[in-house]
Amino acid sequence: MRRWLFILLLALATGARADEEVLVTSPLTPEEVLLASGEHFPGILKAIAERRAAEGQVTEALGAFDLVFKGDSTTWADGYYDGRYAEGGVSRALRPLGAELYSTYSLSRGDFPIYQDELFTNEGGDLKLGVLFSLLRDRDIDERRFREFDSRLALEQADLEVLLTRVGVQQQALVAYWEWVAAGQQLDIYENLLSIALEREKGLEREVESGRRAEIFLTENAQNITRRRTLVTTAERDFRRAGNRLAFFLRDDSGLPVIPDPARLPHPEVVTPREKAAVPPLDIPSTLEKRPELRILQTAMQRAVRKVELSENALMPQLDLNFELSQPFGDIGEGGVSRDETDAIVGLTFSVPLERRAARGKLSQAEAKLEALRAEQRRLEDQVEIELRNILLELNIALRLMELAALEVDQSEIMRRAEVARFERGASDFFLVNIREETAANARVRYFDAYRRTRIARANYDAATVNLGRLGITD
Repeated sequence: MRRWLFILLLALATGARADEEVLVTSPLTPEEVLLASGEHFPGILKAIAERRAAEGQVTEALGAFDLVFKGDSTTWADGYYDGRYAEGGVSRALRPLGAELYSTYSLSRGDFPIYQDELFTNEGGDLKLGVLFSLLRDRDIDERRFREFDSRLALEQADLEVLLTRVGVQQQALVAYWEWVAAGQQLDIYENLLSIALEREKGLEREVESGRRAEIFLTENAQNITRRRTLVTTAERDFRRAGNRLAFFLRDDSGLPVIPDPARLPHPEVVTPREKAAVPPLDIPSTLEKRPELRILQTAMQRAVRKVELSENALMPQLDLNFELSQPFGDIGEGGVSRDETDAIVGLTFSVPLERRAARGKLSQAEAKLEALRAEQRRLEDQVEIELRNILLELNIALRLMELAALEVDQSEIMRRAEVARFERGASDFFLVNIREETAANARVRYFDAYRRTRIARANYDAATVNLGRLGITD
């Protein structure tokens, strides 16, 4: 029984290792890179953390409208008077008309000086309910409402900053991926070219030994081998450097960079589509509405407008209206019958700043900042529109060049096969065969370079048009 259990566990472990090996050596896809960079790239995590800080600022601003309790107590411990007074109450700031609602309960015992006659209450105390309204200054906006509105706009800006960071990171991740793919394909092409020369060397040695060819052919082929080794070495360097750049975006679950395994390079047939790629349409007005940097600027303008409104509010006179209702409880206390009635009190408070230089200075600064933001918006809209047109132009040209490069690959391959066939029949020389082989290899290198340019141009286009789906941004 133990033996069968051991065999079963061994089979499960072997199967798990096999599945893991298949996963590790499977071709690396752009979706896998986008998923890794989107979840673990430090720049995105930093933007998300800053967004949480902005969320905390909203909570802090809302604290200005919290319910507040306040208590006060006074006792004449020695002297002619023996009064004791205690008061407690709650208040809450309201948003409409800059109002404040409050309620207090007070209770007194003993005697008080005549100048503090207002401290007397009935035996059961006194309850007051009141509300304060702002009729001029602070009616439509005040410092508390401004901070709340401004913090919410700052949170909206932080959300847009996260989006802008994600779009930029994912676009760079795609660029790094396609550069790695193109560099890997270039290395593969030159390695194949070198293997052809090495294989031919064996045949030439046999022909030289048999006297069918002169020894100079071996020297010429050795020269080709040296040149092709140089190409392989250079391509290997470029491929490894591209892998290091890709590792900046390809990260594991702990956020550490992962250098891609060369075995995970996609097969050439996977990245060589022969069908004509469609150029996406360009809707400039719709794209301008989606661009995060423009939306960030628009949000900044909204914050500036509210700052102007707050500065204009500071220039207005202060006129506050107060309604208060006082209700005594219990028997008549030391204060007499004057404390035993329900009182309804209406009050008005008026004040006006005479010079208002501080308010005028703040208003001038706020208006200037708003005007600067409007000018920046016009400049940025023009820049983005030109950028979109250039990106679309680059994408169109890249697609056309890729088609021409594919045609050149087909033509050079036909010429290479024909020249090899002629050489094998003795109708061509060694020099022409090498030329045809290297021409065909260089054509394939140019094709993969053109393909790289189309993929990068498409990534740039997707980032410019904020195509979140193609950038792997789903939340």
